Amino acid sequence: MSPTDLSPPFDKALIRIEDVLLEKGFSFLQADVTRPLLEHEGLTDWQGFAESWNHLGLDRYMADGGRYRRRRYATFAVSGDTITRKKHQPHYQSRDYNLLNGGIERWFPAVTDAIATHPAMTAAIRTVSRIADALTPPKEKPPVWHVEVHQFRIEARPGNEGHPTPEGLHRDGVDWVLVLMVARHNVEQGVTTIHGMRKDPLGSFTLTNPLDAAIVDDHRVYHGVTAVQPVDPSQPAYRDVLVVTLRHE
Repeated sequence: MSPTDLSPPFDKALIRIEDVLLEKGFSFLQADVTRPLLEHEGLTDWQGFAESWNHLGLDRYMADGGRYRRRRYATFAVSGDTITRKKHQPHYQSRDYNLLNGGIERWFPAVTDAIATHPAMTAAIRTVSRIADALTPPKEKPPVWHVEVHQFRIEARPGNEGHPTPEGLHRDGVDWVLVLMVARHNVEQGVTTIHGMRKDPLGSFTLTNPLDAAIVDDHRVYHGVTAVQPVDPSQPAYRDVLVVTLRHE
């Protein structure tokens, strides 16, 4: 389905987002923009979806020795409106893109079947793949996108801040990246920064509310997120996001 198949105001909203991405290489979307787009793609039961972040596994591959990141992982093949889950596989990034944790196969706990097929998950995947289809030149657009999905929880404790991007300012080695805020609880900071290919700063923003989002053209910009610290040291503190990446098969 192309943007022209959508009814207003969804086609106009997508066109505005696509125009910003073409101009800048990134777009920050507040929840009041993201929610109707996802609802148009079938978003329901957001609370049930968000609650699944309470059941993530510890990331045991942190080369910095950190124990502040929890996650689940899944891969899909996406063509148009068809989303097919792939057999569970390791996540791999070369050290060209991840000096800290790259160069090895990392086997993370799988996204549960219930969450992989949840209306919020399929809505997020369809929304970003629709944008990717629209902005990728026809001769470069693959018939099937390889989609990777990451559920992340970054925990912060007194004297032990949490690092959403421990590898620092980076690119992911993909074509497109969607970062969708799920929840922030008792944390401060966590500012997303965007930089050009020469590492020159282009913009910054904070994903604050559920459904705030960022979309990034990974070929054109670097991105990173500052560390988070607890506001009240006596209470749990965490930042939950869904990351969806698209690349050629």
